[in-house]
Amino acid sequence: MNLLPLLVPLAMGWPAHGTQNSCGATCGRRPMAAYYSKQRIVGGRDALPGAWPWIVSIQQTSEAGTVHICGGSLISPQWVLTAAHCFINANKVTEENDIALLELDRPLQCNDYIQLICVPDMSIRVSQLTDCYISGWGSRKAKSASSATVLQEAKVHLINVNTCNSSEWYQGDIHTHNLCAGYPEGGTDSCQGDSGGPLMCKDNNSDFFWLVGVTSWGEGCGRAQRPGIYTSTQHFYNWMVASMRLRPATATNPTPRPVSTSPPTQTPPPRPQTSPVPPQTPPVPQTPTPTQAGTFTLCPLPCQKMMQFLKLLQELQRSLKGKSTEKQ
Repeated sequence: MNLLPLLVPLAMGWPAHGTQNSCGATCGRRPMAAYYSKQRIVGGRDALPGAWPWIVSIQQTSEAGTVHICGGSLISPQWVLTAAHCFINANKVTEENDIALLELDRPLQCNDYIQLICVPDMSIRVSQLTDCYISGWGSRKAKSASSATVLQEAKVHLINVNTCNSSEWYQGDIHTHNLCAGYPEGGTDSCQGDSGGPLMCKDNNSDFFWLVGVTSWGEGCGRAQRPGIYTSTQHFYNWMVASMRLRPATATNPTPRPVSTSPPTQTPPPRPQTSPVPPQTPPVPQTPTPTQAGTFTLCPLPCQKMMQFLKLLQELQRSLKGKSTEKQ
């Protein structure tokens, strides 16, 4: 069996003749979402084609074909962020630094079904993000050997790490480089085969998503007071920049788009529930956004400032218009 991972970059519902756009200096956008009305991951539902354009399926080749083993997220046209424990040869693995980067043979071209996701730097207050989701092709119930054939998605809430570390929850096993997400009562959670996949939250002031966590481990799937544990991407920004041999770009407007991958063809091995295998060297915090030029951009902040200014301007215009009407 060939143990080298195979990254599947083709999107579920891939268009027969999609426009091959450059990824540009944008991230976290979901072009196909505009076509959908608002309306397994344990407790999840089928994701629509192109809903999460940055998610990829990491597959292992064998004589029988390929098997999905982990998820990942496209953070630049040539780099995928995932969990270190997905690879049996990972060294110095702990639950604190369960993160890894995969470099592609060649850069991908962005289109409506393939986009980059934004990575937050230390200026982003992740704990204040409220609209968060998980997605993957893992098992839809604990101790199940079967994986989902259709990408699953579920909405989750970020849970305070101190709560997760309390005596009735994880009893101090959660590290400062971890995030907890799910629900106190359980029912919705990542599971076996979802490792490496994204914990993503929509920005509070704009219509793009942040990759705030990488699916790492948990006790069981969907259990009460045992939410999923994720590696915080914000704490590993410097490591990512150094590993990708990039230099942080100075303020540039970012607005990435969605990337997806083809679903698994076979059954993935179970996701470690207690001790994942992370990357080699632990990095330091901060987070940017990817561009095709091979640099990270602190995309969202300039956009946010501009949008806030425009909102204030609109409110001022409405106020002046109201006063003008009163005088008449």
